[in-house]
Amino acid sequence: MKMSVKKKIWVPILAVALLVTASSFKSDFFEIAKQIEIFTTLFKELNMNYVDETNPGELMDSAIKNMLDELDPYTRFLNEQDVEAYKINNAGEYSGIGALVRSYESKLVVVEPYKGYAADKAGLKAGDEIIKIGETKVADFDDNASELLKGANNTSVEVTFVRQGQTKTATITREGVEVDAVPFYDMIDTKTGYIVLSRFNEKASGQTKSAIQDLKGRGAERLVLDLRGNPGGLLSEAINVTNLFVPKGELIVTTKSKVKKFNQEYRTRNQPEDENIPLVVLVDGKSASASEIVSGGLQDLDRAVVIGARSFGKGLVQRPLKLTYGTQLKVTISRYYTPSGRCIQALDYWHRDAEGNAVRNTDFKEYTTKNGRKVWDGGGVMPDVAIKSLKTNSLIDALQDNNVVFDFATNYFYDHSFANMDDFTFSDADYNAFKKYVQEQNFTFQTKTEELLEQSINADDSLLGAEVQEKYKDLLLAVNRGKISALDSYKNEIKKLLEDEIITRYFYREGLYQYFLDHDDAILTAKELLADNSKYASILK
Repeated sequence: MKMSVKKKIWVPILAVALLVTASSFKSDFFEIAKQIEIFTTLFKELNMNYVDETNPGELMDSAIKNMLDELDPYTRFLNEQDVEAYKINNAGEYSGIGALVRSYESKLVVVEPYKGYAADKAGLKAGDEIIKIGETKVADFDDNASELLKGANNTSVEVTFVRQGQTKTATITREGVEVDAVPFYDMIDTKTGYIVLSRFNEKASGQTKSAIQDLKGRGAERLVLDLRGNPGGLLSEAINVTNLFVPKGELIVTTKSKVKKFNQEYRTRNQPEDENIPLVVLVDGKSASASEIVSGGLQDLDRAVVIGARSFGKGLVQRPLKLTYGTQLKVTISRYYTPSGRCIQALDYWHRDAEGNAVRNTDFKEYTTKNGRKVWDGGGVMPDVAIKSLKTNSLIDALQDNNVVFDFATNYFYDHSFANMDDFTFSDADYNAFKKYVQEQNFTFQTKTEELLEQSINADDSLLGAEVQEKYKDLLLAVNRGKISALDSYKNEIKKLLEDEIITRYFYREGLYQYFLDHDDAILTAKELLADNSKYASILK
């Protein structure tokens, strides 16, 4: 009798639930269809009736990009060229000139020529400004002109570039370029191995595994895995890299989405390469996404000590969805959670401030690792051991974003010569030259304090008299003086950026990593910690 009562109650409830779900779906579907019809009508009428000729492709591209900008910076429309670039980035192979370039409206700037590849063999250097590719002026090219540098193997392209005020030309023969996930590994000392993992493409776990095996063959009894500057990549490779150090069947990531099929648990599938070797993971503010899955996962499982500075804080997962005409939508489908249950997403793109900027999370929740250590969500992966020289702030970010460090290093390269790395020293006199260079460039940036002060000064408030307004202006002047003196306050942090950029100019990326082994604060700290078994164990327990 009780069963029949339950049945009578359950069936109506289930029916109501299904009705609500179906109604919700129909409502959403109707709203989507309605908005598409409005937009289609608008787009047609605009292109037919606007006073001047329109470019439907450009209009649509702008409309899509502006629409997606309302969401988050990772949800992006990929045209056919973007789709190809996305595949290349994941595969780690492409055909081109073998150089990292930065695109501007009127030029392409060579950021880094890869050692031994086409651009390097043709004599291009970091800081060279490419203004013409073949017969095409970069300033006249609507799309990203760097696409013109790509092409089939053994085809040639002539580039015209400006170096230190002089215009030069070079003919570059394109070739296949291998983008290694592990560009460098070596021994720090007789017992400590060092591996740089710079990206999570399809080669990441395989190359990391090979590096571990080789280093252990050379006597490594402990490891340092460097994820600094690693922007992430494939989720699957993040799981596989973590799996090299933890047992089969361990939960590494949980993804949660409004779409049920995207709610998944990702566990390790293979036997580990070495689940006992003492391990340190290095991170900084540019370690993001897959780097945070690895570092956060190993931290939560108490499998590694994390050293460095707080990571970027990207706890969102994207997936490419195929559209028509070879295009795709790379869309944020879920948030990911580390083994302890925390999401390390730092910026809230769904709650923005008055200026439309994403709000940074400041209310962190506490979680515990496998051994009961305290960790927190919402602000990236916090290191177990902080390295002061890796910390950043608005001044340091502005110096990099405005290419002040980069441009100074370019000039330094042409003013100094070194036979080998041991001859290089960035002296106090060199740093004073940098400070003078900063002031000569009229370098400016606005702090949050300045923004608030200026808003107060410009506010039309009858309660603020002339005397108060003058006080505000005095405060602004004091802030400006503070920014100049901050070049001294953050000398060590800025000096490291300068040294890294300059070393790369002379001895390429490989030379920089070799320089790190004896000079980098984080590596030296990791080396010392790993040599002290009791201290290493005490951090994890």
